[in-house]
Amino acid sequence: MSRGIRITVGVLLVLLGFLFWGQGLGAIEGSAMTGSTFWAYAGPVIAGLGVALLFVTFQKRR
Repeated sequence: MSRGIRITVGVLLVLLGFLFWGQGLGAIEGSAMTGSTFWAYAGPVIAGLGVALLFVTFQKRR
């Protein structure tokens, strides 16, 4: 996977993770995920995966 694709996927995961977290907490309304405990926990996990992907992508190679 190219570096640009990894950056794009990482940023999308972070943004979607925060969106899902906000919906799970009830701060963002308008979907079936609003107020769901599952999304309140899954959102930060998804965002964390995005951060991890970005971290690995931006590490310097030896």
